[in-house]
Amino acid sequence: MVSSTVALGLTVATLVAFTGVGVWFSRGRVGSVEDLISARDSTGSRRTTATLVASVMGVWVLFSAPEAGASFGIAAVVGYAVGEAVPMLVYARLGPRIRDLIPEGHSLTEYAHARYGTAMYAFVLLVSALYMFIFLAAELTGIAGALSLVAGVPQWQTALLVGGFVLLYTSYGGLRASIATDAVQAVVVIPLLLLAFVGALVALGGPAATIDGITATNPALLDLGAVAGLQFGLALAFAILGAELINQTWWQRIYAADSSETVGRSFRTAALANGAIVFITAFFGVVAVGNAAVVTDPASAGYNADAAFFVLLGEAFPEWLVLAAVLLALLLVMSSIDTLFNALSSLVTADLARLLAEPSDRRLAFGSRALTIAVAVAAIYVSLRAQSVLRLFFFADLLGAAVAFPLVYGLYSTRITGLGALASSLTGLAVGLAFFPDLRGVITSIPVVGGLLPAADPLYLTSFGGAFVVSTAASLVAARLADAGFDLNRLSREIRRFDDGRTDAPSSD
Repeated sequence: MVSSTVALGLTVATLVAFTGVGVWFSRGRVGSVEDLISARDSTGSRRTTATLVASVMGVWVLFSAPEAGASFGIAAVVGYAVGEAVPMLVYARLGPRIRDLIPEGHSLTEYAHARYGTAMYAFVLLVSALYMFIFLAAELTGIAGALSLVAGVPQWQTALLVGGFVLLYTSYGGLRASIATDAVQAVVVIPLLLLAFVGALVALGGPAATIDGITATNPALLDLGAVAGLQFGLALAFAILGAELINQTWWQRIYAADSSETVGRSFRTAALANGAIVFITAFFGVVAVGNAAVVTDPASAGYNADAAFFVLLGEAFPEWLVLAAVLLALLLVMSSIDTLFNALSSLVTADLARLLAEPSDRRLAFGSRALTIAVAVAAIYVSLRAQSVLRLFFFADLLGAAVAFPLVYGLYSTRITGLGALASSLTGLAVGLAFFPDLRGVITSIPVVGGLLPAADPLYLTSFGGAFVVSTAASLVAARLADAGFDLNRLSREIRRFDDGRTDAPSSD
C-alpha cells in the first residue's frame, strides 16, 4: 500500500497547481455573469475538444466501466465504449441546431420553459439537476474511496480537499476556469491512462500472460458474442444517451465554442477519444478478474467488482504505477466536478434572470457563486454520509432515458406541445420503472399495480430501452395528434443574453 502521507502530498500539490491554473487563466476575463456561466464564443476546436473529453471522463471510468467489464466481459466493454461515443455524435448534429435556434441561450431548462411551458420545464429541471448532483456526489465518493483503498487516506480528508480546492477556482472563474483546467487535464490524463494500461501489462508478465490469466479464471469474459454482455452493453447505450442529452454540461460548451463548425468537429473528435478511453478502462475490469482477487457475484459479501481497477492496482502494480494511477483518478475527478459545479449553478442562474424583476449583473453573479458553494457543500456531505450514492446512477439514467427524446424533439418539430412532451416522458418512465430492478421492492408494494407488473430485468435493457423507445414513440404520436404549430423563431426572441441592453418584453405571439 502506498503511504497515506505520499498520497495526500500528491493530492494537495495537484489541487494547488490546477487551482492556480484556473484562477490565473480566468483573472480579468470574467467581467459579467455571461462570462461566468457561458464563456460565449471563446474556445476554438482544440480547447473545445479537450474540454469535451476531460468533462465526461470522471473517476467513474475507473469504477463503473471496469465493473461492467469484470461482470459481463468484452461484449459489455464494447457496448460501454459505443454508448459513450454515441451522445457525442448526436451533439455534433444537435449542437449547431441549438446555436442556430437559440443563439443567445444558456441552459436546457430555459429552452424547456420557452418551448414547452412550466410543467415540462419543472420536470426537466428536476431530472437534469438530480442527475448532475448524483454524478457530482458519486465522483467525490469515488475519489475518496479510491485513496482510502490504495493509501489508507481517510475519506473525509479527500472529499474536503478535492471539493474545497475545485470550489475555489470554479466560484472565482466559472466556466472559463473549468475549460482552462480541462485543457491541461486532457493533455495529462490520456498519457497517464496509456501508462497505466501498458504498465499493467508489463507488471502482469505481458499481453499473453494477461490473457492466459483471464482464460484460466473465466474464459466467457472474452466471448464477444456473450448474450448477457451484449444486453447489458446495449442497455448502457440507451442509459448514457438519455443521461447526456439532459446534461447541462454540453449545452454550456456548445455556447462556449467559437462557431457551429467548431461544435460539430469537436464533438466528433471527442466521440472517438471518449469511446477509446472507456474501452481501455472497461477492459481493465476483464484483466482484473483474471489477475486479482475480484469477486463478481453481487450476492457475495466479498463483492468488489465495483473497485476492480483498484483491487488490481493494489495487488499487481509497483508503487510508482500506483501513484500514477492516483494522479490519474484525481485529475479525472477534478475535470468532472468543476464542470458539474458550473453546470448546476448555470441552470438556476438562467432561471433567476427570468424570475427576478430586472436583476443586476452583480446580483446574478452573486447568485451563481452562492449556488456553486451550496452545491459543493451538499455534495461533500452526501459523499461522506451516503456511500451507496453510486447505486443511484441507474435511477438518474432511467429518468434521462425517459425525458431525452421528448425534450430535444421540440428543436425540430413544430407540433409537439408541452403537454405532449410531458405525457410522453412520463409514459416512458412508467414503462422503464415497470422493469427496473433496483426499486423493485418499492414498486411492487403499490396496491393493485404492483401485482400486475412484469418480471424485472436484471440487465436493465428492457428498462432503459423501454423508457427511451416508448417515450420516443409517444412523442411522435403526440406531435401527429396536435393541432397547432409552434413558431421555433420564438426561441431566439424570448431567450436573450443577460447583458442585453434591451428592455422590451419577450414576444408572446
